[in-house]
Amino acid sequence: MFTIPDTELEFRVSRAGGPGGQHVNKTSTRVEALWDVAGTTRLSEPERHRVFQKLANRIGADGVLRVVSEDRRSQLQNRMAAVERLIELVDAARRAPKPRKATKPSRAAKAKRLNAKRQRGDRKRDRSRPGWED
Repeated sequence: MFTIPDTELEFRVSRAGGPGGQHVNKTSTRVEALWDVAGTTRLSEPERHRVFQKLANRIGADGVLRVVSEDRRSQLQNRMAAVERLIELVDAARRAPKPRKATKPSRAAKAKRLNAKRQRGDRKRDRSRPGWED
């Protein structure tokens, strides 16, 4: 599993919205986890390129990946959730796609396709006026 050192992570906290009454109004439980993708040493160059491509909508112009968590009531839980989501995102994005294996249609599939084409052609020919093809 991919990991990000704590020294490379930066956190911002603010007040979360939504239900929660007075607790929401007076505590900063919303956590924003920031990670500098452009400046990290944890990714190889091809991995960094894939992460930039796949997570382009979450990465700012400065090369910083931003993940927000405000689902839970405590700042610590939101912080752990944000880090976990950030790691999952980066781990999925950095992996190279599996190479496609070229396949050929089976003989039965080819025959079925050609038979369907023949039937469509016959149907269209039957719709035309008699003696038209002379």
